[in-house]
Amino acid sequence: MLAPASRPPGSLAARGFRVLLSPRSRLSVLALLLLTAAALVVLYEPQRLLAPGRTPRADGADAVLLFGLAYGVCTAAFVPRPVLNLAAGALFGSAAGLTGAVAGTVLGAGISFTLGRYLGQDALRPLVRGRWLTAADGQLSRHGFRSMLAIRLFPGVPFAAANYCAAVSRMRYVPFLVATGLGTVPNTAAYVVAGAQAGSPGSPAFLLPAGFIVVSGLVAAVVAWRKRHGLRAPVPVPDAVPEPEPAGAVR
Repeated sequence: MLAPASRPPGSLAARGFRVLLSPRSRLSVLALLLLTAAALVVLYEPQRLLAPGRTPRADGADAVLLFGLAYGVCTAAFVPRPVLNLAAGALFGSAAGLTGAVAGTVLGAGISFTLGRYLGQDALRPLVRGRWLTAADGQLSRHGFRSMLAIRLFPGVPFAAANYCAAVSRMRYVPFLVATGLGTVPNTAAYVVAGAQAGSPGSPAFLLPAGFIVVSGLVAAVVAWRKRHGLRAPVPVPDAVPEPEPAGAVR
């Protein structure tokens, strides 16, 4: 009888390693991380930190740095940014609070972008089909900086959704992070100043940023309403190029 062919040592471990690193396995890990983060947010309700008496003023560069790090992690875990921005103003005042909030925003966006790029891009890119998805992917891939800057300037697009859409596209890191840092300053500043002046809600210092938040939200809604017509427009089909006739063909 012929002896069964022996398998090369380590082949089972190698196959298991390839399975663990497959696009679907990495996407499953990403989905598990996101579901866990969302469940923690629902369970612990971070918005309770804004209750009266829960946000004493803090100072010092170390406190701002720690807040920025915590902000980034919380943002990647789906904690709403308005809550964190209001807390930044209540804790540190306008200037230091804005610094910590913008730094935390860029950090959180970078964490989400990295997770989406390395755990989800390979599995999700083949699913980018349809007019809307194809148009959004092409815009982010070809005009990454200006597209992300526009998304950040106008509120209405969920922060986490923009991060993961950019990660699935072919946008590069540097344009994504720079556009995020610049584009989130106006809206973030409005929330931080409102948080810093929350103790006097009738003052102009509170009413002006609150009004900016409302107006910017309305502008974003109008822009989204107008852009939807462009996305629904039919994609032009290029004219067919006639095939060259073979040499010596009789007309």
